[in-house]
Amino acid sequence: MPNLALVTISHPLLSAALAMPGVPAPLIGPMPVSALEWSLQQDEREQMPPAGDEPVEESGEIIIEGSYGPPEGDPVEKLNAESYRITQAVDEALVEPVAYAYRDGLPEPVRDGLGNVVRNLGEPSNALNFLLQGKVGKAFETLGRLAINSTLGLGGLVDIAAKPGIGLPYRRNGFANTMGYYGAGPGAYLYLPVTGATTVRDLVGSTLDQLLLPVAVGRPFNRPAYAVTYFTINGLDQRLEVDAELAEIRASDDPYAERRDTYLAKREREIAALKGEVVEEPGSPPQPEAAADAPIDPADPVQREVGATDQPPLALVEQIQLSARKTPATR
Repeated sequence: MPNLALVTISHPLLSAALAMPGVPAPLIGPMPVSALEWSLQQDEREQMPPAGDEPVEESGEIIIEGSYGPPEGDPVEKLNAESYRITQAVDEALVEPVAYAYRDGLPEPVRDGLGNVVRNLGEPSNALNFLLQGKVGKAFETLGRLAINSTLGLGGLVDIAAKPGIGLPYRRNGFANTMGYYGAGPGAYLYLPVTGATTVRDLVGSTLDQLLLPVAVGRPFNRPAYAVTYFTINGLDQRLEVDAELAEIRASDDPYAERRDTYLAKREREIAALKGEVVEEPGSPPQPEAAADAPIDPADPVQREVGATDQPPLALVEQIQLSARKTPATR
């Protein structure tokens, strides 16, 4: 190779060779050998990285770290999301028109009376669970409400117990709250047809709430006609209460995730309130009192939301609609 020959030939010999006649100049080139050797060595030094530094590789890729799959509390997210989609379609096509007909077809005093009857039927479960939680005073207050409204209130049509002079407030409770009070976790989040947003713990608790009167009392509470009437009136009343909130949630970026996050956060606050703790909503001012133990004004739809998930599962409408709030989606 020509470059090997240049390395082995000495300078005096190379000069004599260049002076020989007949040797064409283009074979050697205009640059001296010493300059050629220097330029190659300098180029190699410029390409080598400084000592102690590792070469930096440039890449046009953007690496994003994060978890893959459903959220931890929602292991069957795809199934729940599909159930949510179907339920909302049924609500828009059937439940909403029926609820509006119920609202426009019955005078408000009649609708309020039917709602009072439904609440009065839930008082035995409320009282029993206050007793199981060691809240004896609230248990006896609830039993007093049941006795007064069932007699003077004409079977619960009128909430006499909450009137001034008696002043026994309505407080909702249930077996799901009792399980949470003693440390049972919520379990997996579920969105079921008819029942709506719930968890494993809340589903078990609400089932026990439903069975209390049919098992402990029997007739007429163990008849299908009672269950259908109870769930229909309860569901329609609560559907009307949250009509504006439903429209707001449907307009959000991810209605399913918002409904899930709202429900789970709400239940966490309610269980914490039973224990005397406070779990504040993001961006909200501190609450001076525990919400679950505060009296609930039936005329105030916001207060009526507190503890609503401990009622038996709603017919035709999901329970989470009782406490819809805008929260960041996590999905």
